[in-house]
Amino acid sequence: MRIVTFILISLVLVSCSNDDDGALDSNVLSEYLKNRITEMGSVIACAASDINDSNTILTFYYPEVGATDIRFYETETVTVNKFEYTKYKHLVLESEPFFNGYLGQFTTQSSVEKWIIITYELNNEIKISNPIRTKQIDKPTVWNANITVDLDETLMPHFSWEANVVGDNAIYFQVVSKVNNDLVSGTYTYENNFKFYDTSNVVLNITEGFPELENNTNYNFTLMDVSLDNWVNLVSQKAFNTQ
Repeated sequence: MRIVTFILISLVLVSCSNDDDGALDSNVLSEYLKNRITEMGSVIACAASDINDSNTILTFYYPEVGATDIRFYETETVTVNKFEYTKYKHLVLESEPFFNGYLGQFTTQSSVEKWIIITYELNNEIKISNPIRTKQIDKPTVWNANITVDLDETLMPHFSWEANVVGDNAIYFQVVSKVNNDLVSGTYTYENNFKFYDTSNVVLNITEGFPELENNTNYNFTLMDVSLDNWVNLVSQKAFNTQ
């Protein structure tokens, strides 16, 4: 009888241990992706340090229409292979609306530099961002208003800025928004200028339709200077009026 009791207790302990292991594994990115259709580099995402506190990390992402189960994954340190998905753990966070929900934002606190990956599910696939390297210690994000706005052409403002001003630039992300933060246009260029709404130098466009500006109306222009590893080196913001 004692032998039977011992076997039953052992089975219970093994079962509990396996359940715990499964719970831990479900938080690892490699386990989440196992036996699923995935698409790497299909989530547009980047991260910046906050203007007031460099240890506050703002991670921005663009969710396609229909995206569900949006997740934030991070490594413990930056000294790992950025594509080793076993090193990424799921951090349960509430996503915040950015530009009134056209984009999303996760906010975290860390005094350690890490790699971040954003995922979401769409059409029975898991979409995965390229790894984002945080640089809040080595290269905290610079915030300024150093944008030139040329309003000579009616309702077609031309925005320009100094090229690669803080170094390590790979691409520029520009947003024109209303004063209530509704996004009007979102574009990427390799060049240090953008003319609304001329897409001749635009290499990636997240704008819906063909937007137009209104006469004598206040707008905001936001520029993000993004590095190859998706860290935002610089954020420049400028208010303007179409006159």
